[in-house]
Amino acid sequence: MSSNKKKKHKPTDQQKISISYEALPSENIKDQLSKIVENIEKEFFWSSSINEGVESVFYTNGIIGLTGYTQHEIKSLPNRGMDLIYEEDLNGVKDNFEAFLNDSARRNIKLIYRLVRKDKNLIWVKESITVDRDEKGTVKNFYGIVSDITDLKSVEETARKSEEELRLINFSKDKFISILSHDLRSPFTSILGFSEILINEPNLSEAEKLEYLNYIHDSSKNQLQLVNYLLDWSKIQTGKLILQPQKINAQDIVYNSVSALTGNAVRKHLDIKVEIKDSLYIKADLRLLTMIITNLLSNAIKFSYEDKIIKITAGVFNDELIEFIVRDEGIGISEKNKSRLFQIDEMFSTEGTKGEKGTGLGLSLTKEIVERHKGQIWFYSEQGKGSEFHFTIPASKNTVLLVDNEKDRLFYEKIIKKDYPTFEILGAGNGYEAMNIVYNDLPSLIITEHEMPLMNGIQFIESVRSIDKNLRVPFIAVVSNLTEEIRNIYYKMGIYSILQKPVDIKLFCEKLQSVLHN
Repeated sequence: MSSNKKKKHKPTDQQKISISYEALPSENIKDQLSKIVENIEKEFFWSSSINEGVESVFYTNGIIGLTGYTQHEIKSLPNRGMDLIYEEDLNGVKDNFEAFLNDSARRNIKLIYRLVRKDKNLIWVKESITVDRDEKGTVKNFYGIVSDITDLKSVEETARKSEEELRLINFSKDKFISILSHDLRSPFTSILGFSEILINEPNLSEAEKLEYLNYIHDSSKNQLQLVNYLLDWSKIQTGKLILQPQKINAQDIVYNSVSALTGNAVRKHLDIKVEIKDSLYIKADLRLLTMIITNLLSNAIKFSYEDKIIKITAGVFNDELIEFIVRDEGIGISEKNKSRLFQIDEMFSTEGTKGEKGTGLGLSLTKEIVERHKGQIWFYSEQGKGSEFHFTIPASKNTVLLVDNEKDRLFYEKIIKKDYPTFEILGAGNGYEAMNIVYNDLPSLIITEHEMPLMNGIQFIESVRSIDKNLRVPFIAVVSNLTEEIRNIYYKMGIYSILQKPVDIKLFCEKLQSVLHN
């Protein structure tokens, strides 16, 4: 049996969407769109329609969060969004947008620029614009979305800088290896050449043999120094060189370096003068600081003319740093080499005034070590007149160790802090506790009670003197029952002062001022 009814076709999803969309008035579309995007952070939607010469502009609420301006404020600006574009980016945006408008085949454009918010902060934004054109290609409607991409730009910039740094590091590494390979090979020419002569020429005089052996010795010594420098430099670069800072007397470490290089100085009749107070202390790695001073002093000797003076000084740079200066009257540094001096990829070596050789790596390593200590290094030099190298190293904090019962320690601390607020006060109840502190860091001053448990003040001072062999740390002993015998023993031990209990505050302050300003 046939039926005359027509079969109804179920509409597809695409037809449903199309019908539904077309049924909505344009204002409702904007309302629906606004509700969708108004809660989206860091972006907003806008549209502009031109009908019979009249423009209608619409912004979603997200514009307030992104720009700081309301829709009304933006519309009231003479050029609307264009007024917010950062000045340096404005011309580029205008040119790109103008070219887009004039190209009738294009319907989309993406612009990236900086935008000045109402609070004057700069942000990076990406603006994607789509247009409707008529048959002649004239734009009728604009639709745009503006997104804050500041975070993305920051990541991109970080990545760009990292890439550039890696590129420079790779370039420097290649250059360094090229230079280094030459420097590693060169000494062996001398070593092998002169050793072959010694092996194959039995009729050489003793003077000739000694001369060739000296050549071999010098070349081997330079090569060993270069290898040691490379090992230390490699440890610094890979983070394997761990600093072990300790309290160091500045005068002592300089004298030790001078002593090690005295032979080199004597051969050139050089006078090395050290002007450093014996009360100056620094906080540094002993081995690495010795390397810094020895390297700078060695260079000063190497580049000095005979019968000249080298001066080494040190003093307070600021509250946290001590400054060392090594000054010579040598050949100086050329303008060409000044900029290359601390560059590992510009490594070069200059002969000394008597033909002394060098590795070219010493100053680069010195700079690395100084900076690892949170210091700086710089120099002044004039050709023919000499050079002076400056570097800074952390100062050792001024500390006072109080060895007494808790009540008396608090009493002394209150007095000291009043006149010396920057001093660090350390405390111990007996000599054994105090020795643990002294082992780690020699204080600037020790005030100790005589009648202590476990060990008395005399025994404690004897123990400290076994560490501080040069009697650098001043002592003030506080004694309840002061006898002539006790007084004589303390003064023979070289202590600074003795005070009798109960302590006179005025006298205590005078002794403090005298010892701490000495």
